[in-house]
Amino acid sequence: MTGAAVLLYGPPGAGKDTITRELSRISPAFTLFERLKAGPGRTAGYRRSTCQEIDELERAGQLLYRHSRYGAEYAIDRPGMARLLADGRTPVVHMGQITGIGAVTRFPAAWTLVLLWCPYDVTKVRCVARGDTDVDARLRAWEETRLDLLEHSGAAWSLVVPTDLTPVSAAARAVVEAVAAGAPATPRDIGCLLG
Repeated sequence: MTGAAVLLYGPPGAGKDTITRELSRISPAFTLFERLKAGPGRTAGYRRSTCQEIDELERAGQLLYRHSRYGAEYAIDRPGMARLLADGRTPVVHMGQITGIGAVTRFPAAWTLVLLWCPYDVTKVRCVARGDTDVDARLRAWEETRLDLLEHSGAAWSLVVPTDLTPVSAAARAVVEAVAAGAPATPRDIGCLLG
């Protein structure tokens, strides 16, 4: 049987890391999918790699998705996803580009697609509070995410969570319930979130 997987989409500061930690606290089966990363910036939550290694995986057809941001290369690889599912884990994938959602969710799993959202000012406060040294770049990424959502207004979601209005524990419980129910992804009216 196909295992469950969660995809958390949202701008910087929307709570992807925080909610993933809470999911893991609720059930250790929920496991952050550590993307491959080549380049500068944070290393926690990633598997360090090189551009050459990522290129080789891409040539071998072993990448689900690859993108560049913050001067680094990121990749979601098939073997990493397969390992987690084979171990009975529920991978939690963080995503910031809607085009990547279609690529990643072609991997055989029972996907729960979650849109996490917070306003620009909340992203700014959260990025400063956690000590990000590239706040301006993250605020640009927030705007890119907003435009991405506007351009894909028909995108389907299993769950939409405004994280500025929802406590972390409630957001995580909602994700757990959506996974347990096999909540289908359906188009949602998110215009009120984007302002």
